[in-house]
Amino acid sequence: MTTIRHHLSDELLGAYAAGDLPEAFGLVVAVHLSMCDECRARSMTLETLGGAVLDTGEAVPMGEGALGAAMARLDALMQEPKAAPKRRTGVPAPLAEYIGGDLDAVRWKSVGKGVKQAILPTDRLASARLLRIPGGVAVPDHGHKGLELTLVLQGAFSDGTGRFGLCICLAATEAPLRFKGLMPRLAQPFFRI
Repeated sequence: MTTIRHHLSDELLGAYAAGDLPEAFGLVVAVHLSMCDECRARSMTLETLGGAVLDTGEAVPMGEGALGAAMARLDALMQEPKAAPKRRTGVPAPLAEYIGGDLDAVRWKSVGKGVKQAILPTDRLASARLLRIPGGVAVPDHGHKGLELTLVLQGAFSDGTGRFGLCICLAATEAPLRFKGLMPRLAQPFFRI
């Protein structure tokens, strides 16, 4: 059973509902919503409010050919064969589509000290990665230039004070991390962190 300890802000949920998040952050929010009844209910409320605002807004004429272009894009999406994901075991549906099934399908790459990562294919506005962090290993001291969202999928992890249990998490960042130690800074370009 998953225990949700942190919830998404209304600002983040609103941006998700409006489609204003980069794909990587949208993925983290979608996975969180698949696991958290409270945030899912708040998100649905925000989507309903957004729909009401659209209903009361002034109509704007579409450009010539806009409908045909939109229909062509939808037709192309419907014709692309999608490989069926492998059997899902404990992986939230939004994430399973990115990794091709369950966590056994992930192509983990070592980044040192037993930590492994898998960079997920998303748009270039932000990056998403799965991290497998063994028990007793702390994430190197770092800061951020931009937004970071980290969602623990399995296990437990704490930063700053301790309790570093085995952990698999999904993280999205909009800018490279700023590591404080020399070794992590030197390795950073190779691991695309």
